[in-house]
Amino acid sequence: MRRIGLVMAGLLMSGAVVAGQARLDEAQRQVLAQEVAPGPVANPVTTTVKGQLTRYEKNMVAAADLMPAEKYGFKPTPEMNSFGHVVMHIAQSNYFLCSKISGTAAPDVKLTDADGKDKLVAGLKASFEFCSTALAGVDDSKLSDPLTLFGNRQTSRAGALITLSDDWYDHYGAQAVYLRLNGILPPTGQPAPAK
Repeated sequence: MRRIGLVMAGLLMSGAVVAGQARLDEAQRQVLAQEVAPGPVANPVTTTVKGQLTRYEKNMVAAADLMPAEKYGFKPTPEMNSFGHVVMHIAQSNYFLCSKISGTAAPDVKLTDADGKDKLVAGLKASFEFCSTALAGVDDSKLSDPLTLFGNRQTSRAGALITLSDDWYDHYGAQAVYLRLNGILPPTGQPAPAK
């Protein structure tokens, strides 16, 4: 019975992610259409990731703000991470990956999933500020440089940039599902402001 409950929770979350992804994909197409000027783009890989950083900072911080403080311990199932853990993990991932990509030392920030909403949201904001600063001088000239991630996983600077981008998509998707399971529309699901 417990296995059936876990499977059902997974199916519900997958359905919510797919439904939210269709809306997110359209929003992404609209943003990308506005961001890319006609003609060649200098540093297309890093320019794209920096554009994503701005968008995901806005959406992920807004998602963290939308979740009520008393729901930061919410877990869709007992085996899953809490919402607070997801927020903490996003901040830690930002510091780690942006540091690796840029060669800039990340500050020694201590966050735990038991920290309150205010501390976790502040930590999330600070991690995006670090990424903005650290990635400002990164361009496409060293995309093939080797990097080591997560212990001994060999990749390139391009691979680390893709991992960072993938993390933002994945983590925002998780935030969106946690919010929806609590009856809250995620930032990209909010109705457009009236004009």
